[in-house]
Amino acid sequence: MIEFPPEVVKELKYYVYRLIDPRNGETFYVGKGKGNRIFQHMKGAIKTDDSTEIKLNTIREIIASGLEVIHVIHRHGMTEENSLEVEAALIDAYQGMTNLMGGYGSNDFGPMHAKEILDKYAAAEAVIEHKVLMITINKSVTQKSIYNATRFAWKLSKVKIKEVEYVFAVVQGVIIDVFKPLEWKIALAKNFPELNTEDRPKRIGFVGVKADQVVLTKYLRKRIPSKYRKKGAANPVKYSF
Repeated sequence: MIEFPPEVVKELKYYVYRLIDPRNGETFYVGKGKGNRIFQHMKGAIKTDDSTEIKLNTIREIIASGLEVIHVIHRHGMTEENSLEVEAALIDAYQGMTNLMGGYGSNDFGPMHAKEILDKYAAAEAVIEHKVLMITINKSVTQKSIYNATRFAWKLSKVKIKEVEYVFAVVQGVIIDVFKPLEWKIALAKNFPELNTEDRPKRIGFVGVKADQVVLTKYLRKRIPSKYRKKGAANPVKYSF
């Protein structure tokens, strides 16, 4: 397996890289790092049997086909701060990848339609009067099902979720839907058979219904209060209490 020698690592500094599937030429992962970070995914796919991560499964499929993952250094010689920005821009540019999270600041500063810009900066700020769980979802998945994208599956406090009255589906700082959770469940396939998913025992999902019209009118299309929106925050889950 290829590795960069010390003299190359010194010149690279922080870099942003892409992993490309040689079977179709598509970029399936974007990351940042230094040293030999770019090659760690290959090692992870070989050394572990974790079948829940799409990225590792993709790498195993490539190896099984007798091919090799194409490793591309997209930009190098950067500071860590600059690499975060470049990584985020590439994640926004290459849709449908195996990255589990968006890039640094993507939820706040990623690609937006002009109307979305107006919603984000001109919409009224929500006045939250309930115990609310705010979940930021990727814009791309909302085309399929806002409800399913919001309810499954997150690292949540088993204590705090008992107090949650409503769950906000949030895209780029704007509330696009509101749900009332009826039951919280461990994210196992048997608990969510309709989603055709794999077990994720360290995460939690919910079964719920759309909030009533009074609640929707109060919160829908409003901006999340600024105190809950920190630039570059990676955690998609926030509580109002």
